[in-house]
Amino acid sequence: MIRKFALAGAALAATTFMSGTALAQTIGFSQVGSEGDWRPAFSANMQESAKEYGVDLKFANAQGKQEEQLRAVRAFIAQGVDAIIIAPVVVTGWDQVLREAKEAEIPVFLVDRDVDVEDKSLYVTRISADFNLEGKLAGAWLAAESLGDCKVVELQGTTGSAPAIERKGGFEAVLDQFPAMEIVASQSGDFTTDGGKKVMEAFIKSTNNLEGICASFAHNDNMQLGAIQAMKEAGLKPGEDVLMVSVDYVPAIKDALDAGEANASVELRSAVGEFIYPVVLDYLKNPTELDKWIVIPGDLHTAD
Repeated sequence: MIRKFALAGAALAATTFMSGTALAQTIGFSQVGSEGDWRPAFSANMQESAKEYGVDLKFANAQGKQEEQLRAVRAFIAQGVDAIIIAPVVVTGWDQVLREAKEAEIPVFLVDRDVDVEDKSLYVTRISADFNLEGKLAGAWLAAESLGDCKVVELQGTTGSAPAIERKGGFEAVLDQFPAMEIVASQSGDFTTDGGKKVMEAFIKSTNNLEGICASFAHNDNMQLGAIQAMKEAGLKPGEDVLMVSVDYVPAIKDALDAGEANASVELRSAVGEFIYPVVLDYLKNPTELDKWIVIPGDLHTAD
């Protein structure tokens, strides 16, 4: 089952926790890394919100390496934290360390990204946006804007990560409904501006300066910003010669939308501490079974 975690509920919970009625809890948070603009904003919000909720947060940056995350989670277990929050680098390889946390009776919460484990009881719940829906929103906007006739180049996120898998799946699900829409080239830019620039440079060369290409779909804004830079250096006009749609809605993409160099971005909220901490703290006070996915809402933004 999936449920929406109402903002009003989060605000009420925040009032309760900040009033001092809850005891301070120690929580370990293993973050993916600091790629792009969205991830650092997410980390900063989690750290700032921890103070507001009276949480003693142990923060660990994995720098995009799963082995660093596994090491951090085991360190949290050894420290005897009250709960562990993980934003997983990739979806696989989590069974053993999650079993170790369960044996230590430390509840684990997934945020932002998902994991692929056979035993779902190894974690309490996932609190995140719907990446598949983000891909569908991007695809639906593009289908409407191109009247269902569009050849697309795709800048994928980190290979094996939940956002890359699910955004691609949602986007393709829409394109499959339109015979004249297809992805003609797809490559990972690892969610970075530099990676996006290099991928677009390769696309420009392989497609004769994007000849016949209708749109660029990027799994995050930073890759799209790199793509915009590569296109401009090649004498192309992003947003005019090629439609530009991506995910995150970071400040720099807002500027690109205003400048007409981007056309649409699906928002992935970075200020999500108000959604996450109430769930975790409520569970620590009253450990009852939760839905396995609590969805954080997002919106589609266009240049209009």
